[in-house]
Amino acid sequence: MSLKSTLKKGPGPHTEYMAEPDADRLAETLVAFANGDGGTVLLGVGEDGAPVDGLMSDEMEEALQAAVLQCRPPIRTEWEQMETAHGTVAAIRVPRSTELHSLADGRVLIRSGHENHPLGGEQVRQLASGKSSGDFEMQDVAGAQLADLDNEIIQDYIAHREQKQGRQIKLPQDRLLQQIGALTAEGNPTVAGLLLFGLEPQFNLPQSGLTFVRFSGTELRGPGGLPGYSRRDEISGPLAQIIERSWTILMQEMRLEAVVTGLRREERTEYPTIAVREALVNAVCHRDYRLTGRRIEIRMFDDRMEIHSPGGLPGYITIDNIVEEHFSRNPRLVNGLYHWNYIEELGLGVDKMIEAMVQAGHPQPVFKATPHSFTVTLFNAKERKAQASGSAWESSMNERQLRAIQFMRDNGRITSRDYQDLCPNVSPETLRLDMVDLTDRGVVMKVGMKRGTYYIMR
Repeated sequence: MSLKSTLKKGPGPHTEYMAEPDADRLAETLVAFANGDGGTVLLGVGEDGAPVDGLMSDEMEEALQAAVLQCRPPIRTEWEQMETAHGTVAAIRVPRSTELHSLADGRVLIRSGHENHPLGGEQVRQLASGKSSGDFEMQDVAGAQLADLDNEIIQDYIAHREQKQGRQIKLPQDRLLQQIGALTAEGNPTVAGLLLFGLEPQFNLPQSGLTFVRFSGTELRGPGGLPGYSRRDEISGPLAQIIERSWTILMQEMRLEAVVTGLRREERTEYPTIAVREALVNAVCHRDYRLTGRRIEIRMFDDRMEIHSPGGLPGYITIDNIVEEHFSRNPRLVNGLYHWNYIEELGLGVDKMIEAMVQAGHPQPVFKATPHSFTVTLFNAKERKAQASGSAWESSMNERQLRAIQFMRDNGRITSRDYQDLCPNVSPETLRLDMVDLTDRGVVMKVGMKRGTYYIMR
C-alpha cells in the first residue's frame, strides 16, 4: 500500500499518526504492531491526517533509531518518505513478526483499536505460545509445484487488488506472489498460496475443506439413534470458492419470513445474512490449518446454526476479550480475502456479527472455545419484536437520549464521540450517564471497551 493511500485510511488497528518523532511512543507502537498483525506509523502527520510544518527527515530517522534500540529483540522496519508543502512525511512499515517482542523495561504490548495495550502475564504466555508455532501458512508444501496454482484465480485476485488499491500493480507476477506469501523465495507454493490459488488444495491439504450438514430437528441423532441429517455437502476448492459454495447452500437452507413494513412486504432470512457471512468468513480465515483430519463444519438445526472451526483461539485472544481485541492466526489468508472483498473491515467480524443479530431481534451469538476448537452458535428465535417509534420507553427519555436513539436508527451505532458531537454543550460525564441509563433499561447494548466502545439498539 502506498504512502498516499495509507494517509487516507486514518488511525486504527494497523495505522498510527504521530505528529512529533517521540522515540518512546514510537518504540511502543513498533512492538505492538510486530506482536500483532503488523502496521504502519506515519511520522509528521497530525491527528487530523494533515502533514505538520517543519519536520525534517533527520529528526525522524534519529527517533526511529532510538526506538529500535528499545525493542527486544530488534524489529525489522521499512521506510518510505514523501516531501509535502509543509514538510516531510515518513511511513514506517512494521511486518507481523514470528517472535515475541518487548520493550527494554519488559513490557509486552499489542495493538487494540487505536491504542497500544500492555499484556498481563497469562496473555503474554498465550501470545508466546502462538508465536512459537511459527507461520504455518508460510511453510512450503511438500510435493507442490507452481503448476498447482490456478492462473485464472491469480489474475482475478490481481484485478480485485488493483481495483481496491486504485492503481496498477507493476511487480512481476512471481514477485507479487512472493510478497503476499503465496510463494517461497525458491518459487514453491506455500500453504497460503495453495489455499488461495490452488487448483486442488485438498489434494495436499485435505483438512482445508468444509462440511455442511442440515439436521432435521434440534439434535444430532434422529429417532432410534439414527443419523438425523437430511443433507450433507462436502465443499472443496480454494478458499474463495469454498466461501461462495457454502454461501449458496446456506441461502438455499435458510427459511424466509414475510415482514410487512408500512405498505411494503419484505422477505427476511431466518438469520441476518451479515451475521452468517461474518461467521463463515471468520471460520475460513482463522481456523488452525495445522490440524489434520478435521474440517470446518457448519451444522444447521431447526433452532440454531453452529459453525465449528478447528483450533482454539489464536494468540492472547480469549472469550472475554474477543470483541475488543484482534489477532490473526493466518494474516496472509486474511489479507488475500480482504483484497477479494470477502472482508470489508479488518478486525470487525465479531462486532458485526453481534450487532446484526441483536438489531434483528435475535439473541447474541454464543462463542465457545476449547484448546482445539472454536464454535459460534447463532439462534434463529427472535427475543423480541422490533421496537416501534413512540413506544412507552421513549416517553421517559430526555431529549439527548431521543437524539441518540434516532442517530442509532439512522447509522446503526453510536460512539461517545458521536454523542458528544450531537450534544456539544453537555459534559462527557452527563452523556456517559445517559448511555448507562439506556443500557440498564435494555434499550441499547454496549459493545467493546475503552476507545473502541460503541452502542447499538437492542
